[in-house]
Amino acid sequence: MGQNKGLDFTAAMRRLCGDMAERLPDLHHVAIDRVTFRVCQTRKAVSYGMHASLTPLRFAGGERFTQRRNRTWTIAPLFDSTGREFLYLLSFYLPRFCDQSLDEKLSTVMHELWHISTAFDGDLRRMPGRCYAHGSSEAEFHNTARDAARRWLALAPPPELFAFLDCDFRQLCQRHGGVYGARIRTPKLIPASPNLPELRSAHAGSN
Repeated sequence: MGQNKGLDFTAAMRRLCGDMAERLPDLHHVAIDRVTFRVCQTRKAVSYGMHASLTPLRFAGGERFTQRRNRTWTIAPLFDSTGREFLYLLSFYLPRFCDQSLDEKLSTVMHELWHISTAFDGDLRRMPGRCYAHGSSEAEFHNTARDAARRWLALAPPPELFAFLDCDFRQLCQRHGGVYGARIRTPKLIPASPNLPELRSAHAGSN
């Protein structure tokens, strides 16, 4: 991927997701300025594997701390350029994500946005059953997201918002002279105390 040359993929995805959250009532709870975006480079040029992922930056119910093995843990926070803390990290795996059809790309984006809790508290949307991330059927969860993506398209968003998704990765590079995006390390669990007045973190930027 090009470095600071060509298409800023994370900025393009932020604009796209912001429009989805604004147009679809089902996503009105999502505040895109509290979501940070990154790209991850896949090691092998294969179609199978992860295309995108949503990392919640809080625990169940939006809690900042959790207890494991008699210790208190927290997630290393990420901040924007103003010092405001992000609640979610949305990742896209390139070039794999780009080498899907337009319908699947939009469905994948919606799938990850659909994971965001309706309380927008840094936790996932928790589904009934043992598999709280997707519910009883991941395929059904993805179909719900696909339907939502198609409903968004039917609302006639500006074509320039998603025109870049019409290209595969090679075509994107040819058209824009390269592709780049924010690189952010996955936040880790760190030992902490609920009584600590402040938590420090690496700066994530605002994409």
